[in-house]
Amino acid sequence: MKRTTSIGIIFLGLIVFAWADTGEKARARITASADVVKDIFNAPDKGVPLSVLDGTKCVIVIPDLKKAAFIIGGDYGRGVMTCRTGEDFKGPWSAPIMMASGGADIGFQLGVEGTDVVILVLNDEGARSIMKSKVKLGAEASVAAGPVGRTQEASTNEVMKAQMLSYSRARGLFAGVSVSGMTLRVDGDADENLYREKVRPQQILKGEGIAMPDEAKPLIAAIQQATAKAAELEK
Repeated sequence: MKRTTSIGIIFLGLIVFAWADTGEKARARITASADVVKDIFNAPDKGVPLSVLDGTKCVIVIPDLKKAAFIIGGDYGRGVMTCRTGEDFKGPWSAPIMMASGGADIGFQLGVEGTDVVILVLNDEGARSIMKSKVKLGAEASVAAGPVGRTQEASTNEVMKAQMLSYSRARGLFAGVSVSGMTLRVDGDADENLYREKVRPQQILKGEGIAMPDEAKPLIAAIQQATAKAAELEK
């Protein structure tokens, strides 16, 4: 009986490993991120201000952030980042770069163990720092809870000085939330699984031999639609 159970566990482990190795987990993460972006960016009144969207360089989505029981006061998650292409980050939105996070305390703030987090990177320096190495928000990159409301202006001193703005969605409620203390890094293993080869974030950003995964097209389309509308209204 024990031998049968052990064989079953090993077999299940091989299935899970094979599923991860084919990039299915990364693709599922992209699909979940697209759903979050559609709901948040299409919100008629309580969404991200258009003035903020117009200047955004990168969008990071961490769907269903989980509480890590083994980290005191910490949450962890896996997400997706897309950035505007070009040296000045003003081009079309890139194929997805897979991301990993840890060390924040979002669940405690919101009273829930799982929540969606969206982080908007507002300048070139912030975008480049994330692609180079692991970054601790609030220490190595400034971050502030983002303003909410389509017609709101990002005008407070804290928001205007921040390299990034952060938002959350939990139980249908959308709000700006502090993620100071969270760490962000590129998830290189997930990128390799998704693109079937080792790739650097800069390669993905430049589209060097990288094809846009089909699962990413709704995500990029939703971001493109929102930022194009913001740019038009800001003229």
